[in-house]
Amino acid sequence: MNVIDTPAEPRLTSLSHGGGCGCKIAPAVLSEILRETTAMTLPAEILVGNETADDAAVYRLNDDQALVATTDFFMPIVDDPYDFGRIAATNAISDIYAMGARPIMALALVGMPINVLSKQTIGRILEGGVSAARAAGIPVVGGHSIDSVEAIYGLVALGLVHPDLVKKNAGARVGDRLVLGKPLGAGVMSAALKAGALDDAGYARMIATTTQLNTPGPELAEIDGVHALTDVTGFGLGGHLLEMLRGGDCGARLDWRAVPMMPGVPELAAQGFITGASGRNWASYGAEIALSAERTELDRALLTDPQTSGGLMVSCAPERVETVLELFRRHGFASAAVIGEVGQAEGQHRVTVI
Repeated sequence: MNVIDTPAEPRLTSLSHGGGCGCKIAPAVLSEILRETTAMTLPAEILVGNETADDAAVYRLNDDQALVATTDFFMPIVDDPYDFGRIAATNAISDIYAMGARPIMALALVGMPINVLSKQTIGRILEGGVSAARAAGIPVVGGHSIDSVEAIYGLVALGLVHPDLVKKNAGARVGDRLVLGKPLGAGVMSAALKAGALDDAGYARMIATTTQLNTPGPELAEIDGVHALTDVTGFGLGGHLLEMLRGGDCGARLDWRAVPMMPGVPELAAQGFITGASGRNWASYGAEIALSAERTELDRALLTDPQTSGGLMVSCAPERVETVLELFRRHGFASAAVIGEVGQAEGQHRVTVI
């Protein structure tokens, strides 16, 4: 009897021209595209739109509730389908937490090359997404699917928050301290993984970080003195910090030595495992950042490294720093750290990295 060999499925990352939040359109290009769209008159119930490139839209339902809505999806950042689904779903739900809200439900967004990937592989991606949603305490109650050239997965995520507790990315104040909840390095690790240079321990660290839900968000919103909140994703630490500062017309000094990194990331970056999105990010906003003489090209690459399912960044009053750090640690974010201070915007350089 003749045996017909079934071709092995390709690696998921081989189907992606860019993985995870590294797929994002560069900030400068996105701004230009949005600038040319027709402005709409928004109803009074819209508490947050796209005026400051915030993490989600917010619609006031009544005096006690506002609906938070967001969507996020991307191509594979890892080859394991279950892990890919978990990372993508965690990343989407993060935007709800970043507004200070509690997630309530989600819809799946699925684009798959159905003649390339098996039903079992696609099913595992969806199972991973449901697993992350279940960890957040919410159901995935529907969605939409298409046949696509590249594998694409993500969620529409919805949440609720009291209108008075909405945390925008634009409320930073002079004198605030900046706290980052997760270590950097997802982009570097994804580049190393795609090249076959990430060991098992590195992969485990990457998965643990990118699938950790940003659950401190709602409790951070309740702390008096927390003025602004966002999550660090595809535009890198530098890009999302600039969004926060532009909204409040502030500047910042970033202490690079205090910025947490996943173990092994600087060494991998030094070996050349840097994403193309890092360079695009710097080209988009580098003119607003001054690097001290001690900072290197490697530091610049890590500052702009696109994070997938990255950490929350908080701008808070100095007297609330310990409260914020204690909250992060209680939720299992051992790497949370104070990384800088908000000051006056001076000249073209809104951020100084020391």
